[in-house]
Amino acid sequence: MSIDTIDRRLLGILQKRGRISNADLAEEAGLSPSACHRRVARLEQEGVVDRYVALLDPRALDLPATIFVEITLSRQSDDILDQFETAVRRIPNMLECHLMAGTADYLLKIVAADTEDFARIHRRYLTRLPGVAQMHSSFSLRSVAQTTALPL
Repeated sequence: MSIDTIDRRLLGILQKRGRISNADLAEEAGLSPSACHRRVARLEQEGVVDRYVALLDPRALDLPATIFVEITLSRQSDDILDQFETAVRRIPNMLECHLMAGTADYLLKIVAADTEDFARIHRRYLTRLPGVAQMHSSFSLRSVAQTTALPL
């Protein structure tokens, strides 16, 4: 799919304000409402716009702790990877899980209320993940920069 400068302008606006009305989006992008609607519909149909979400403040929901967990598996066979990935998707406080190149096999991003809450998550979910050889957890002290917007 070809994405031109107008599409990029639309995507940039949508990344920052996903609930903007089509009329306001069209005006800000310099398009007619019908042309804007057609372009956004095409971007959605082509999968460039994956979904619309509300970003919640974890502190407002009493989940101020962010923990990054590096996991090394005992081996990297397809069956172990599949079992691990199936099990890790069941962790309710996990925001992200990435298969990594480097020293760890996986990197998880988890939110928790505090250290006790993380200890509960660790005991109930992380220690039960299949194929784990090593696990290292690091607590984020403060978020310095964070965005969901991709560079356009």
